[in-house]
Amino acid sequence: MTISEANTLLEMSPQWVCLECGYNMIGEMPDVCPFCGARRDCFLPWEAAEHQFRVTEFPVNDTVTQLLSVPKLGYEHAAYRIETAQGGVWIDAPSAFNRDLASVRAILFTHHHFMGASNQYRKLWQSEVWLHESDASQPLAKLFTVDHRFTESFSAFGIEAHHCGGHTQGFTFYIYRDALFICDYVFLTPAGMIFNPYGSERETRKQASFILEVLAKRPLLTVCGYNYVAPYTDWLPRFESLLTER
Repeated sequence: MTISEANTLLEMSPQWVCLECGYNMIGEMPDVCPFCGARRDCFLPWEAAEHQFRVTEFPVNDTVTQLLSVPKLGYEHAAYRIETAQGGVWIDAPSAFNRDLASVRAILFTHHHFMGASNQYRKLWQSEVWLHESDASQPLAKLFTVDHRFTESFSAFGIEAHHCGGHTQGFTFYIYRDALFICDYVFLTPAGMIFNPYGSERETRKQASFILEVLAKRPLLTVCGYNYVAPYTDWLPRFESLLTER
């Protein structure tokens, strides 16, 4: 498919972006956002969102770039671009669609909450979309095409994918060289850190122990979260302390 053909296909696809949370709704406009419950007066056609919001790159290290919408779009979850030996790969996808971004070979998802405009980027670039089967089967993901529905941990493009569950049944965190991609499993707060309160508290806490086992003795330097980038040496003690709290 040529870029021109892809653009034509995109123009024919109705899609709406919720300004409250950034969720993308495919097809006919619903009355309320299925993610956050905002009403339709908070929705913007994707074409208007493309002109209003620019997906902007912020370097993290030599191989990782953070992607954020400017101005902030909804909850504004960050996506990350990794330059691998096999080409560019995203961890999660921006909520805004900007067709002039550099293409990626694949989009690997931590979970189904932050699929953003991945369906449009997939159409434009023929990128492979990866999401755990448990999350790909959820209602929020049903209109998004998923090319690889994995069921266990794996390695691809030099990136380690570790399925842990917890926050969602299919939650998967990633490691590339010295960078950890943890998305919103935990939130940083002025007081320290808390587990994501949405989902099973018991499972989120339980699977945090598995995450620590995977991270043990890893020479990591950077943690890439859903709205932050932090030094691993600062992040790890906070994460460890959560397991001792009751």
